Amino acid sequence: MKIKAGIIGATGYAGGELVRILSRHPEVEIVWYGSRSYIDQNYADVYRNMFEIVDAKCLDDNMEELAERADVIFTATPQGFCASMMSEEILSKTKIVDLSADFRIKDVKTYEKWYGIEHKSPQFIEEAVYGLCEVNREQIKGARLIANPGCYTTCSILTAYPLAKEGMIDMSTLIVDAKSGTSGAGRGAKVPNLYCEVNENIKAYGVASHRHTPEIEEQLGYAAGEEVLINFTPHLVPMNRGILATEYAKLTKKVTPEEVKAVYDKYYAKETFVRVMGDGVCPETKWVEGSNYVDIGFKIDERTGRIIMMGAIDNLVKGAAGQAVQNMNLLFGLDETMGLDLVPMFP
Repeated sequence: MKIKAGIIGATGYAGGELVRILSRHPEVEIVWYGSRSYIDQNYADVYRNMFEIVDAKCLDDNMEELAERADVIFTATPQGFCASMMSEEILSKTKIVDLSADFRIKDVKTYEKWYGIEHKSPQFIEEAVYGLCEVNREQIKGARLIANPGCYTTCSILTAYPLAKEGMIDMSTLIVDAKSGTSGAGRGAKVPNLYCEVNENIKAYGVASHRHTPEIEEQLGYAAGEEVLINFTPHLVPMNRGILATEYAKLTKKVTPEEVKAVYDKYYAKETFVRVMGDGVCPETKWVEGSNYVDIGFKIDERTGRIIMMGAIDNLVKGAAGQAVQNMNLLFGLDETMGLDLVPMFP
């Protein structure tokens, strides 16, 4: 019997990417294409790339009904939706992989401060497992509710995690400078994302206030064993997909490139989806586009005693849908890479 999957928010960019991946997953049948905007319309009319691939209509976002039909529900929805729908009854019937931020941050007050909304089901926050597979693999396997990490956070955390875990960097000096393609802002019509606004332009946004900041701080704090505060500055660049995070931190001791590479390899050598490039290699978003890979490089600046860490992901795959499928595979005891053997597209 195939795993029956339902997707709420199937017509957004992350939801569309879930459909693309799961439609070719050998152990999954999609039973619900949820969408508020396109109810009763053919899914293939919304996304024409799915012509003669998906023969189904868009349904509503009735999570209670879906829980009766699906073994796993993916909620690719705005913040607040999943929390507003969550109940013990639903979790007793199905597993949830939530692609929003509703259950990522353990402190409900921090969530409400940064997202500006009231959390509707704080009783499930402690149970939710942060779905960064390379870090929380064993906890994910036994979970009912997965908080799928954000795109900026996935890239930022994995890029610095081994050095934070080993105490190789001074966490009080960590700066994360990140760039994202416009699909990270979602499919909704917004003036700042119009072609004429984005093309031939690059801009910082959410400076000292971006909502992924506390998520990065919390997870790297767990790694480092201390409270972490960072400067995180995201930028919008005129491309469809991809995130590049460049991170700067003071080294806690003098190390060689070989020693840094050995630390990365200690954590990632057996990780299929993390490719450590090594000293002086600067990852590019084009190297991971359309795939579930994270590419990581680094460079020691002997002059300043700092290290520059660089990470690149596809924000819609490893930063959203691909990671969600990776989590699903773990939840159901499948090979973690199943359905995710996506070779990066180039050019």
